[in-house]
Parts: sequence; C-alpha cells; structure tokens
Amino acid sequence: QVQLVESGGGLVQAGGSLRLACLASGLTFSRYSMAWFRQAPGKEREFVTYISWALSRTTYVDSVKGRFTISKDSAKNTVYLQMNSLKPEDTAVYYCAASRVRDSRVYDDYEYWGQGTQVTVSS
Repeated sequence: QVQLVESGGGLVQAGGSLRLACLASGLTFSRYSMAWFRQAPGKEREFVTYISWALSRTTYVDSVKGRFTISKDSAKNTVYLQMNSLKPEDTAVYYCAASRVRDSRVYDDYEYWGQGTQVTVSS
C-alpha cells in the first residue's frame, strides 16, 4: 500500500520560510518522480515543482523560481520543499505526489497523492 505523508505546514508571516517534507512508503522511491502541487481556496490544483527520478532533474512554476527548492533524500524515502521569501499568494494546501513518468507537470500523470498540508502566509 502506497502512502505519501506530508508534514511541515503552518502559519508564517510574509517573507518567512517553511520546509515541507513528504515521506513515501510502499513504492520504489528511486523509480518515481516526486512533485509538489498546491491548491488555494476556490482555485484549481496547480503544479509547483518536481524532482525527476532520472538524474534528479528539477523544474519549477515561474511564480516560485528562486524562492522554493525541491530536494530528496533517497535513504529516507523523503522529498522536501524548502520555501523562502513566502508571500500571501503562496497560501494553499500543498500536496505531495508520485509519478512513474520521468518529467511531468501534468496532474493526471501522478498516481499517488498525499493528504495535503496547509500553508498560510499572513501579510
């Protein structure tokens, strides 16, 4: 049984930082690309970043480039999202997801999802 469990969300002031973690179990971590999506109230879920299973290639949505960093620790089956210089518009539920597609920003390519963790940035 595959499980993705996010942690690290919370309330932070604008300009602050948070580090999200996603612990994966029940899958061969090295064979999955891992991504973070987010969903703000009243909006569709949007891609934020992924780290590919091949060569650990990363990509980011333009709105977070230079502020967010995705990384992974394969020994711990964990992927991280370091979020710096947070803005109120980053407020959303953040979801971890896993895909066997090597490089994808597409929601439907992701087979497994976590339950989400709330990030709230106050102005």
